[in-house]
Amino acid sequence: MISRMYLIVVLGVLVAEACAQPEPAPTATATPDGTPPATPVASSSPAPTRAPTTTPPFTSIETPIATPTRAPATTPAPTQGHQIWQPKLNTSWQWQLTSLPIDQSHDVDMYDIDLFDNDGATVASLQAEGRKVICYMNAGGWENWRPDAERFASELIGVNLDDWEGERWLDIRRIDILGPIMEARMDMCQAKGFDGIEPDNVDGFLNDTGFPLTYEDQLRYNIWLAEKAHERGLSIGLKNDMEQIPDLLPYFDWALNEQCFEYDECETLSPFIDAGKAVFNVEYVLEPGDFCDRANALGFSSMRKNLDLDAWRDPCN
Repeated sequence: MISRMYLIVVLGVLVAEACAQPEPAPTATATPDGTPPATPVASSSPAPTRAPTTTPPFTSIETPIATPTRAPATTPAPTQGHQIWQPKLNTSWQWQLTSLPIDQSHDVDMYDIDLFDNDGATVASLQAEGRKVICYMNAGGWENWRPDAERFASELIGVNLDDWEGERWLDIRRIDILGPIMEARMDMCQAKGFDGIEPDNVDGFLNDTGFPLTYEDQLRYNIWLAEKAHERGLSIGLKNDMEQIPDLLPYFDWALNEQCFEYDECETLSPFIDAGKAVFNVEYVLEPGDFCDRANALGFSSMRKNLDLDAWRDPCN
């Protein structure tokens, strides 16, 4: 009979042999793209953090939300605590660019006057009577009589504007060169205390300018103008350029139109009215009796003016 001691010894040997057996190697599994995994190489150093591949083999669980390039608001945000002026429908106004000094006797809500020809004292005097004052500046045309005319490089200056002596179209594609000049003008508007800007000739793409301007070129420039004005806390109006209203409405605070009743195109301006933004309209040929009823029905702030935009006015309201 096998002794109890012998059995204990045998069992101890068997247990020791079982503990000495190596662990089985893990079963290799294919990667999600079907390729076999790489054989790991033993190393005494810690494994480096894996750098992201250019094209990851897996789709990330968290998909980033794209941020839009622009998020225009119907009403521009205040700049440095200053609320940008957005005129309401039927805002009364006066537009005087010639026959200085400015006739301040008109009982209106807004005056639109020239940037260079008026000083800060004139602006302050008008504002003291409760008026908003808009700064007229030519944003799409070069004028040879302006004090900053020599700042414009010859490559920016195109062909003559029809019927306007000494005025030529600008290459608005070159914001890199043109931009600093226009920003300096906006800075002057701001320094003189103006409440907003009327940028003229912002529809060059519809005209023979001497440059192959496209719809997109004009859109880019006009949006740039609006953004720069708002950065300075200045209101800005869209002057004519009716074809681009659907794209530009969110960026501009009001519209200024010439002769839409004469050319039977005023309905194009209705998006501004629908958005609660004032439309200022001037007719040079039609008599007030020919357009005022329609203007009032549309909610426009309309009047008859002389073409040279002197102090005379014949308003509808």
